[in-house]
Amino acid sequence: MIPKSKILIIAGSDSSGGAGIQADIKTVTALGSYAMTAITAVTTQNTTGVKSVVSINPNEVEKQILFTCRDIKPDAIKIGMLHSSAVITSVLKALRKIKTSKIILDPVMVAKGGSKLINYKAIKLLKKKLIKVAYLTTPNIPEAEILTKTKIKNLKDMIRAANILLKLGAKNVLIKGGHKNSKYTEDVLLSKKKLKIFKNKKIKTKNTHGTGCTLSSAIATFLSCGKNLNKSCELGIKYVNQSIRSSLNYGKGHGPINHLSSINIDRKFK
Repeated sequence: MIPKSKILIIAGSDSSGGAGIQADIKTVTALGSYAMTAITAVTTQNTTGVKSVVSINPNEVEKQILFTCRDIKPDAIKIGMLHSSAVITSVLKALRKIKTSKIILDPVMVAKGGSKLINYKAIKLLKKKLIKVAYLTTPNIPEAEILTKTKIKNLKDMIRAANILLKLGAKNVLIKGGHKNSKYTEDVLLSKKKLKIFKNKKIKTKNTHGTGCTLSSAIATFLSCGKNLNKSCELGIKYVNQSIRSSLNYGKGHGPINHLSSINIDRKFK
């Protein structure tokens, strides 16, 4: 199989392999595209939580992006954990030179176990500048609450928060509803012209580590292959749900999802 497109992932590393750069690479590869990376931070973590976070020098982050893209031009860019305002500034600087329109921003703020992954100054800069650069921003409910300074309890609140993000300069917003305590998940996709609700039956499991990273990378992959935003979100959500359903049950905490759920191994490699 020849890769259908090329994706640059700008994000942090997860030593347990369930989220971050590792989940992004697995997702892009499993969906038939080629993954490149610019690592923003190295985390020491497992399914029970994050032990430490070490930032990569912002200049090195910028160099990773530019040197990679100078050689292999990405069809889409996925942005995940940025950790500090200095890293966000270096990413913005690099993006101005690349000029890729299909940028997916997953505003990673808190790990599944509750550890904070970004500081207040960085959140402020992300809201003021980075959201405006992205083609799609994909916060979960807690992240949307932080970005909009509102409480989200139901679908109406999700739509209201998405509208606030549009007013902040976001082009398109997908608020993920997985944190809601209900029998169904409702994900809200909003642009200035259209509202779409993706409703799916909730899968009961604690093994959902890396779902946000996986979804944004899946959407970036589908977009890079020429699918429209609506279809890319629909297929991305479908892939994530299929990967959750496998319920790998690795580790003692919030286990990873199965990124291989879309792959059939060729007989000669079995």
